[in-house]
Amino acid sequence: MKPKVIIMSGYGINCEKESKHAFEEAGAEAEIVHVNDLISKKKDMKNYNIMFFPGGFSYGDDTGSGNAFANKVKNNLWPSLQRFIAEKKLIIGVCNGFQIMSNLGLFALEDVDYGNRNNALLWNNQNRYEDRWIYLKHEDSRCVFTKNINLTRIPIAHGEGKFFCDEETLKKLESNKQIVFKYCDEKGNPANNIFPINPNGALKDIAGICDKSGRILGMMPHPERGLYSVNEPEFHMKKDEAIRNKKEIPKYIESNFQIFKNAVEYVVKQNGL
Repeated sequence: MKPKVIIMSGYGINCEKESKHAFEEAGAEAEIVHVNDLISKKKDMKNYNIMFFPGGFSYGDDTGSGNAFANKVKNNLWPSLQRFIAEKKLIIGVCNGFQIMSNLGLFALEDVDYGNRNNALLWNNQNRYEDRWIYLKHEDSRCVFTKNINLTRIPIAHGEGKFFCDEETLKKLESNKQIVFKYCDEKGNPANNIFPINPNGALKDIAGICDKSGRILGMMPHPERGLYSVNEPEFHMKKDEAIRNKKEIPKYIESNFQIFKNAVEYVVKQNGL
């Protein structure tokens, strides 16, 4: 039996197919489910092991990025989501999914329960949408999704990706190893809030965080869009160089693919599948 992944969908979400494909490549069985089908009980989140909130522009981001989708979940599915978390299942959100999860308050601290929002994703410093490839450095975190990841190159695409929280929350995130990814240069050196290495002005260069258990991850960059080597902007240059040197280019960008593999392996191990 394969781990089952629910890919959350709704009006304005646009990364469902890439997300589904990434999990299937990692060995899971993934299904795209519209939020209305959960509300109407056509589908039940209890039948899944992993939940994925994909990127996009849910409800046009008209009331703030991820806010309307989060309210729909909070008002209709909160008890089911609480059970999902209590059963120690995995949740990951990317870009708009991270914004949705932040609005839901899913990044609980050691002394704070779920449902209490403690961070925000604000407008990028330059007040415009940024679509580029950047580098991420994995911090010493408790996140189960990021085992064996150090440095990775990955695409971003957002207008509201500037991570922010108050000083007390930041200290708790740091002390409990809940800061997962930070923006950096190609050698892993800190971005130090320098654009475009830090593409949005995020506090302390933070690109991703997890909850107190390490089983809930939110990140702005898109691993599902950077799964294959062919996705990289310099692919053809690297391909020509590899041909001249009689080498092969790897199929996957393993440091991005590892996020999905780690999730699947965790579920397999925990459930004896």
